[in-house]
Amino acid sequence: MTTVSLASDIYNKGGTPLLILHGLLGAARNWMAIAKRLGEEYEVHAIDLRNHGRSPWIDGMAYDVIANDVARYISDNGLIRPAILGHSMGGKTAIALALTHPEKVDRLLVADIAPVPYGRARRSSFLDYIDGMATIELSGVLRRAEADHILEPVIPEKSVRAFLLQNLVPDGDGFRWRCNLEALANGMADIIDFPDKLLEARYSSGHVLFLTGELSDYVRPEHRPIIRSTFPNARFASLKGAGHWLHADQPRSFIAAVRQFMAAPSMKSQVRD
Repeated sequence: MTTVSLASDIYNKGGTPLLILHGLLGAARNWMAIAKRLGEEYEVHAIDLRNHGRSPWIDGMAYDVIANDVARYISDNGLIRPAILGHSMGGKTAIALALTHPEKVDRLLVADIAPVPYGRARRSSFLDYIDGMATIELSGVLRRAEADHILEPVIPEKSVRAFLLQNLVPDGDGFRWRCNLEALANGMADIIDFPDKLLEARYSSGHVLFLTGELSDYVRPEHRPIIRSTFPNARFASLKGAGHWLHADQPRSFIAAVRQFMAAPSMKSQVRD
């Protein structure tokens, strides 16, 4: 399937490269505060995945396909084995990248997701979000607060609405969605799934950390054998007081965990020593 050229925000050119891959209905912009802090030490590339942010809109949300977009980005930007940090959907993309293009990945931090299919409840909730967003008649919306009011009966959680409405961006005298709602709805089955064929590969050439939120149930004990069989070097850690959006819930602890992970000597250095 055709790859696309991904948009990104880059912080601190010239440092050790670190790519950040956002989750479903997110964007590079959501990671700005985290990326700026990490950019004090590393060359951070906060990427907009396909059908999100400023990246192209195109059909297809299978993880091997999205991973190929990221592999193209790494090549197009002349990056040599960057570290990859992915959250949720971005975490599955990071996993797929490490398994299909291991030569392009120095180390892997997966934030609150596992390489497993998730049930109908997760699919339904995200489809509810997308359906709610799609029902807003943007031609009649003059202020973001109006869109928030329209979403409230469908999505009562204020924090979730605030997250979703970050996708509402000014367009002339009105607004538009910066994510491709139709492509995401059509690709939801692939987004909540993970291809079994990818789990036949192994990634053992770099450090791997699965970082979870203490209050989240996305990564369960029964997922660990699957993770370890695919990532024999995998370690696990949890952020106290954090849910699924752990980087937003506990940003200081999250940044500290990423810095500690990045500071570990590369596997190749350990072998040489």
